[in-house]
Amino acid sequence: MQNAGEGIELNDAENSDARPYTRREASLYVVATPIGNMGDLSLRARAVLEQVDRIAAEDTRNTARMLDALGIKKPLMAHHAHNERESAQGVLACLQRGESVALVSDAGTPAVSDPGAVVVRCVAEAGFSVVPVPGASSVLAVVAASGLVEGAFTFRGFLPAKGKSRLDELKKWLACAEPQVVFEAPHRVMQLVNDLESLDMGRRDMCAGRELTKQFETFYRGKGEQVFEQVRLDANAERGEWAWVIGGNPVADSDIATEQASANLDTWLGLLLAELPLKTAVAVVVKATGMAKNTVYNRALALKDAGQ
Repeated sequence: MQNAGEGIELNDAENSDARPYTRREASLYVVATPIGNMGDLSLRARAVLEQVDRIAAEDTRNTARMLDALGIKKPLMAHHAHNERESAQGVLACLQRGESVALVSDAGTPAVSDPGAVVVRCVAEAGFSVVPVPGASSVLAVVAASGLVEGAFTFRGFLPAKGKSRLDELKKWLACAEPQVVFEAPHRVMQLVNDLESLDMGRRDMCAGRELTKQFETFYRGKGEQVFEQVRLDANAERGEWAWVIGGNPVADSDIATEQASANLDTWLGLLLAELPLKTAVAVVVKATGMAKNTVYNRALALKDAGQ
């Protein structure tokens, strides 16, 4: 099976606009910026920031510092969680004048645990192009470094800051079969440790990452009880944002397997009972699957009584 991205020809790269920058009139560029290491800013992202007409930023002061470091001067407009609907209209007005706009957050990709979704939706609904310029991601960085994700995972973002809803949400997420990715603020990381401990997560596999891509990047891996102790012993635990990968619920995996086995059993019995006596159908299924005879017999009776 060919992996995504394999077999791409040079012509494909040109057709997909993978060159550093190709100006499109009146487009919104959703630009990922570094999550800590300025070396992670792509050539394409830099070119876009250099050539758009203006930049909508989550925090104009932070973005101004980044642009100064890059030697880029552009008009900035504020676009954050508290003015998102109003600023979306401002971005739309710029596009209607024929200007191109880059949308950036303080770090990472807009609309991923950051403002951005509202303006993207408004722009797309108005018929203008929305062009993603991907780059650094805390989500993918911690997933890649965790060693705990081989297939599906669920990204949850930040937990509620406090209250019963926080623990309820966390409990619901941790009941899922796939690994869960959560973010936590520095001043609440100890609360996260306490919450996970209160939910008996001491034997669950985990990876906790702090200050991803920065000078003091740190990862703690192991069973929950080990990670909890390591975080509590970290004198700098409350000095940087955290990204956690928490292994999936093995009981949920078992439940899914049981449900699948039951569905398969019903399918086989339904087919065989239509052609064979009950005892013969049961004997065939038991021999083919190795399932307990009583289990198969009782299910066959139930299906027969139900008219299947």
